[in-house]
Amino acid sequence: MINKIWLALILIGFVFAAVKGDINVVTQAAFEGAATGVTVCLGLISVLVFWMGIMKLAEEAGLVKGISKILGPVVSYLFPDVPKNHPAMGYILSNMSANLLGLGNAATPMGIRAMQELQELNPDKETASPAMCTLLALNTASITLIPTTLIAIRMNFNSANPAEIVGSTLLATGIATIAAIAADRWYRKRHAWKQPPVIPPPASTLSLKR
Repeated sequence: MINKIWLALILIGFVFAAVKGDINVVTQAAFEGAATGVTVCLGLISVLVFWMGIMKLAEEAGLVKGISKILGPVVSYLFPDVPKNHPAMGYILSNMSANLLGLGNAATPMGIRAMQELQELNPDKETASPAMCTLLALNTASITLIPTTLIAIRMNFNSANPAEIVGSTLLATGIATIAAIAADRWYRKRHAWKQPPVIPPPASTLSLKR
């Protein structure tokens, strides 16, 4: 669907440029956009490498494990249908820890592995389970203590104070996370109400089995 949207936007741009009789504008914008993308990517590499190195040091020092222990009860509450010792829990904790530090690129592989593990627990392989929906909502909202990627982009464009967005980012992601959790809890309760009640077998059947 996203590919179709992007294709439609590109085609609309070509059509409007052709109608105005200045197709060179589209060509120039394409080259300028490509050049800007390469510049931004090169600027991000050093910052991302630095922060991923910091995260590796934090992991070796036990900081990530400490964050995981703090988040453990919270994750157990948010994912009641996932066994505590299941591998998915470890990947979920790693994903949340990386997102807290603003390392979205490091969080993505962990999120994918968590989804794969949750799919193993999913009884209906064609429909996302409640746990998978919860993980997607949390990963999308993702409360962030240090918006590393955004700070790197602002530095790359010579911002006077690249880190001034830390407070507003924390507030925005905090509100988004609270909203995501509230929506998740509401949908989980609604889903539970829709499930048919478990009807015990008749007493005669139980006596025959005995």
